[in-house]
Amino acid sequence: MQKLAKYQIGQVVRHRVYPFRGVIFDVDPTFSNSEEWWLSIPPDIRPRKDQPYYHLFAENDETEYVAYVSEQNLLPDESGEPLRHAEIPEMFDEPENGIYRFRGESKH
Repeated sequence: MQKLAKYQIGQVVRHRVYPFRGVIFDVDPTFSNSEEWWLSIPPDIRPRKDQPYYHLFAENDETEYVAYVSEQNLLPDESGEPLRHAEIPEMFDEPENGIYRFRGESKH
C-alpha cells in the first residue's frame, strides 16, 4: 500500500538529522534512486524504501544543491527564513503562506 505524501511540492522543509533545508520540487511515491545511493547511507540512519521520497532545492550554510530525502527524515520548516537556492526562482514564484507555487500557476 502506498502512503500519501505528507509534504507538498513548494513546501519548505528541513532535514531531521543534517543541518539543511530546502523547497520540495518533486515527489516519488516510493524510493526511486540507485541501490548504490541507498547503500551509501550509514545503516543506522538508512531510511525505509516504502515511503515517499522528496527532491529538494536544498541549502546549508556553505552551499546549494539538490537533495533526495525520505519522508521520515523531513520536518516542516516554519522559520520563515528566505531560501537562496538559485534554481528556486526559475521554477517557483514567491512563496504565499509559506508555500512556493510553480511559475505561472493560477492563484486560488
